[in-house]
Amino acid sequence: MDYSVTHVEDVPVTDLSAIDAIPPDHDIRAIGDALDLEETNVSVWYFEPGEEIGYHAHSEQEELYYVLEGEFSLKLGRSGEEEIVEAGPGTVFAAGPKIGHGHRYTGDDVGVVLAIGAPPVEDPGLDPHDVEE
Repeated sequence: MDYSVTHVEDVPVTDLSAIDAIPPDHDIRAIGDALDLEETNVSVWYFEPGEEIGYHAHSEQEELYYVLEGEFSLKLGRSGEEEIVEAGPGTVFAAGPKIGHGHRYTGDDVGVVLAIGAPPVEDPGLDPHDVEE
């Protein structure tokens, strides 16, 4: 790929609840797929009040998140060393491989987060309490 351009609203919404193998049950826009990215996963995630992505880790993937809309409560850090951080629009947070992370939407409308992960491995997530350093 030399380059690619799209508008977020032109990328179809995927309802993850329709895919049994992929929890959690959120709506996303698979931006990376629309741009034919090979080295990075990029998605926009939509959250209803109270929805969350549970505390988890990845064996190889580093992830970066950017809060576009709404208020979130983040759980970040290694098992036994987790911190809770409140985050609103403009907040950027990241977690490296084997580092626990998760977030819950605490706002009243729809929350929106841009998620970027590399390498783009199919890694459903690990229990951070079982990860060895």
